Amino acid sequence: MKLLGTTILLSVALLLTACGSSNNNNNTNVNGNWTANLTDQSGTQVFAFTTSLTTNSDNSVTGTNLNFNTNNGCFNNGATQTGTFGLTGNFNGNVTGAFSLNVTGPATGSTGNNTLSMQGTLSNNAISGTWTLAGLQSGCTGSGSFTMTKM
Repeated sequence: MKLLGTTILLSVALLLTACGSSNNNNNTNVNGNWTANLTDQSGTQVFAFTTSLTTNSDNSVTGTNLNFNTNNGCFNNGATQTGTFGLTGNFNGNVTGAFSLNVTGPATGSTGNNTLSMQGTLSNNAISGTWTLAGLQSGCTGSGSFTMTKM
């Protein structure tokens, strides 16, 4: 009887441990390679780029390997990316939340510090929202909508 009780107790402990240690990493759906398409108010593509995003423990987002697929002249090599991700739900492995990303060009020559600000929502491995571009160089201002998809 003592052996049966010990066996049941160990089985319950293992079951509770398995249920309580699910791997709900809130950053799972943000981390990885993304492709972005930015359009202006009329729906014309203005920018397209790829990047690798990583969410840090403080919910800040770091971007690396930024590569613009459109010839824009607003961002030369050396542009940096910073942002945030705020989790608003995690249901059945679905991570959703508010997302922001800023891409800032280096202050060189006539390009100044052009800053692309993106605000959106992550849902089902896609981010959508709005963007604004503020810059010193001619043609480096604007706004519109964007979509980012995980590759």
